[in-house]
This record gives sequence, structure tokens and C-alpha cells, in this order.
Amino acid sequence: MSDNIFDIKVGNFSFRNPIALAPMGGITNSSFANEKAKDAGLVIIGGYNLDAATQKAASEMLARGRDDFVSDEPLKLIENEIKAVAEGPIVGVNVRSATIEPLIEAAKIVKEAGAILELDAHCRQKEITDIGIGQALLSDLTKLCEWIGKIKETGVVLSVKVRANVVDDIELVKQIEAAGADILHLDAMQEGAGADLKLIKNVRDSTRIFLICNNSVTNIDAAKNMFTRGAEMVSVARGVLEQPGLVSNLVNRISIQQKDMGWYNAPKHICRGEGDLRGLAFCCMPVKQCPIHNSIAKLGYSAQEFADTKMEFAKGTMLEYGDSTCFGSLAWCCKLSKPCYLRDGVLETLGLSDAEYMRLKKELADYIIENAKKPINGSKN
Repeated sequence: MSDNIFDIKVGNFSFRNPIALAPMGGITNSSFANEKAKDAGLVIIGGYNLDAATQKAASEMLARGRDDFVSDEPLKLIENEIKAVAEGPIVGVNVRSATIEPLIEAAKIVKEAGAILELDAHCRQKEITDIGIGQALLSDLTKLCEWIGKIKETGVVLSVKVRANVVDDIELVKQIEAAGADILHLDAMQEGAGADLKLIKNVRDSTRIFLICNNSVTNIDAAKNMFTRGAEMVSVARGVLEQPGLVSNLVNRISIQQKDMGWYNAPKHICRGEGDLRGLAFCCMPVKQCPIHNSIAKLGYSAQEFADTKMEFAKGTMLEYGDSTCFGSLAWCCKLSKPCYLRDGVLETLGLSDAEYMRLKKELADYIIENAKKPINGSKN
């Protein structure tokens, strides 16, 4: 459906699209994934409880009517469940344990099975947090980061699922990235207000880790709101219970956008106050006071250094052209969502498609961030 039009990679995994199925205890197993998310780029099954303490907690949750998974042989269950997911999506496995040893064993099994491991630092059920795991790990960064480091020694590709607005989120994600995690799965929850889009933007501006965002994704507009703030993937959870075709619909809609526009998660404009740092690719030359100055300062650029960096990239590319545009080069032109007859006239003259233009802008955004004078956490210089 969307094969080969996206270039979304983590470690040795290549996702066919940026839509994921999120884990839901007692619900998201292989059968559920096959029924509800056969078109997804990633399905994360679980959460699975690995040791006696978490099995006991899960049993207590079941007794009060809360869904969860209980198994006498959780590692064998995980192995079988990975095999049972239909071909197509990459498989992730969300797990919990009160001790590190079962997590290490699970990581080895998951790696051997060609899947991704996801550490649950998200569950807020009292039975889980009372034994110091799930959301409780967010308040024990020493333990969380130590566990991440030990799990990564197995060579598994590791995601960490966290809940927003519990602790200092920016410090949290920086620590998780520094500890070696490959993916941050962020439930951008804010009490009574849907997804925290401002937080997603701030997280994107603070880290280079692969970012999956979750919370209230029930339609394409909600997904796009996350993509334009920096999410590389979005995950859906309870929305699929009410809309069985939700995953397929999201995949179709975002695939059409990728084919037409070339950059499915292109950021909003920085001058609107909503765009993350990638939006510098769409900014005008910094010759007047506007939010661009705050953004380039975060990367340690002076106005002249930023201008030089943009033109260094543009040299030898189609972005170098555009004498008739406001600043004489497509490097300074805005996102296609903003009407501009000057930009569009140059694109037509050059024979440069919308998708090609946006792909060049994506490369420019990466170049600006990767060559920053003051790199954001994890940047390579």
C-alpha cells in the first residue's frame, strides 16, 4: 500500500509507513494486531509481564476488572506472539519487570526474532507503580537509565514508552537518549486537554532520538498535528476499538500526502510559533525581528552563520536558483502550504515538482541541524 515511498529507519529496521499500533494491556496481542493493524508500519504488542511481581500485579488488576496479560511462561508467549503477527508491519514488544534479568532475557529473544523491544515506563496502574515500575520509573532516572544501558548491551533495538507531564520531560528524554535508547514512544498526555502539541515540539527541539507520538490519534488531522511538530511516527490505541479501519485510513491518507508532497512530517513555519527547528528550512533571510532569531540561537548560529549555512547547502542544488524570489534563492522560500506565486513560478520554470522541492527542504533542515554550532542532544557533528 505504501511500500518504498517512505524512508523511515531505526537501526536495522525500515518501516513501510509512519503509522503504529500502540500496546494496550490485555488487548494488543497478535490476533488484535492482525485484525486491526495489518497495514501499519509498526505494531507493538503487549504490555507483557515478565516476572512474579508483575504477574501478581496483573492478576490483581484483572480481579478488579482491568484488562492485562498473565502467563505462566511469558517469554515463550512473547516468542510465539511475534511469530503469529502477520507479515508486513515491524513488530515491537512492550514489556514490564520489577527486576532487570527478565528484561535482558526478553531482549535476547526479541532480537533473535527480528523485533523491537519496548520498555514500559508508562503504565500508571497502582499495582504496577507500587512495585516501582511503569510510570514510577520516570521518577527514578538512575534505575531507568541503568536498565536501558544493560538492555542495549544485548544489541536489541530499544524503544522506551513514557507518559508526558509527569516529570521534567526535556530532562527525561535527554537522559533516555544519552542512556542509549533508539526510540522514544511519547504519550503526549495532558490532563483534560488531548495531546500536548507544544511538548512534542519542545521534545523534538531537544533530542535527535526517533520519536513516536501517541494520544488521541483518532483521525488524520490529529496525526498531522503531531507530524508537523516533529513526530516521525504516530501510534493509535483505543481509537481502533471504535474505528476498526482507523489504521488503514491513516496509512492511506499519509501515503497520499507523501506521494504528493515528499515530506510527510514537514514542520509548521517557525514564524507562526508552532514549528520545530526543522522549520528553519522554510525561513526567510534573518534580516528583521521575528522568531527565527530565537530558533537559530538555540543552535548557536549568528544570523550570518545561519545564512551562510543555508547557502552552502543550496550550492549545486535546485534550491540555489530563484532570482525572482524574495531573497534570490529557493533556499529562503516557504512551505508549499503557504501560497506564493514567485516560488511556484520558479518551480515551474525549473521543472521541479512539489515533492522534489520538499525533499530538498528536508535535506536542508537536516543539514542545518547537523551542522549546528551548539548541537541539540545527540546531534552528530
